[in-house]
Amino acid sequence: MDDSCGCKLGRITAEYGLDRLNDELVTSWTGTGEEQYSTRELATQVNQRVLEAALESAGVTVKDGEVENTYRLLTDDDVTSGTRVQTQNELEREGVPIDDVESDFVSHQTVYNHLTKCLEASLAEPDDEERIERGLEKLGALQNRTAAVTDDTIAQLDRNDAIEIGEFDVLVSVTVTCQDCQEQYTVRDLLDERACGCR
Repeated sequence: MDDSCGCKLGRITAEYGLDRLNDELVTSWTGTGEEQYSTRELATQVNQRVLEAALESAGVTVKDGEVENTYRLLTDDDVTSGTRVQTQNELEREGVPIDDVESDFVSHQTVYNHLTKCLEASLAEPDDEERIERGLEKLGALQNRTAAVTDDTIAQLDRNDAIEIGEFDVLVSVTVTCQDCQEQYTVRDLLDERACGCR
C-alpha cells in the first residue's frame, strides 16, 4: 500500500517509521467480530504507536503497559490537568518533544479519511443484528461511563464533607418513550422488540 499520501496520517507513518501501519489499519478496520476495530480505537492505537516511537527515539526504556498508561495520562478526560502537566514535564526531561508528539496525535476522523481516501478501504454493510449489537455496546459503554463518573463524583463530595451518604450504588437507566403511542421501553427492550406499540 502507498505510504506516500499527503494526509497527516501518511506523514506520521513515514516520520515515525511505522512501516506496516497501513496494512495493520486496513486489516483491523475491515476484520470481523472481535478482530474488527472502530476508527476511534484505531486512532488510540496509532497515537500510542507514535508515543512509543518518540520514547524509543529519545532512548527511554518502557515496560509493558507503560506506553498505554502514559497515553492515558496525556489524553483521558478523567485525568486532572495537574497530572497531565506533570506527565508532560517528565517526558520533556527525558528528551521527548512532547508538544510535537501531541500535535501528531490523530483523530478518529483522520484515521477514517486515511482508510477510505488514501488506502481506498471500505467496510461491508452490517446487517440489522450487527447494527443492534453495536448500538447496545455503544449505549452500554456510555451508561457504564456515566455510572462511573457519578460514583466518583458522589464519593469525592462525601470525602470532602460536602454531602453525607453511607455505602451507595449508582444505577443508570435510560427510558425511551414513543411520542405517538406513548409506550415506554428500556433501550434493551426496545431493541429486542425491534418496534414500539405503533406497529
